[in-house]
Amino acid sequence: MALTMSQTLFPMILFMLISSTISITNAEYATKGDFEFKQYEEEKKTHLHFYFHDIVSGPNPTAVQVVSSKLTMLTSFGTVVMIDDPLTEGPDPGSKLIGRAQGTYSFASKEDVGLQMVLNYVFMDGEYDGSSLAMLGRNSVLSDVREMAIVGGTGVFRFARGYALAKTYQFNLITGDAIVEYDVFVVHN
Repeated sequence: MALTMSQTLFPMILFMLISSTISITNAEYATKGDFEFKQYEEEKKTHLHFYFHDIVSGPNPTAVQVVSSKLTMLTSFGTVVMIDDPLTEGPDPGSKLIGRAQGTYSFASKEDVGLQMVLNYVFMDGEYDGSSLAMLGRNSVLSDVREMAIVGGTGVFRFARGYALAKTYQFNLITGDAIVEYDVFVVHN
């Protein structure tokens, strides 16, 4: 019986190896030179200043816990929050809405309150209307100033790169709501 199985397995394995080799050599997932890429002579530098309103309480929260950790730690390690937070010109929640922060933050540290931020700043006003910036980075919320990377953008901010500085403007210990002041510095085309 073992001889028959090995006689059957060998041709099957050989067929799979040959098939996968042919697939790999014929793969055309990338081509060169069949599109025009406009190179920009001068990149623009933009400094944005706004306030991020993270509302976890009340009847209309903008930040909702979607995964809760089974661990009982003061740092909430493992918890994931989905956000659609307003971005405003001033710290007052009623000040002019300029966009939204959409994405997730996760409690990613066992040692301190360190968030992994993965979000897009989606702008809805003025010359940046319809454009966005992608931010990725560690947010040590107990630090006075936190720095996170801007890793891309769309619209006006195409090919953006830079950094964001965050400072807690206000944090309500009872509700968990926060207002964070952001200064974002980007280079883009």
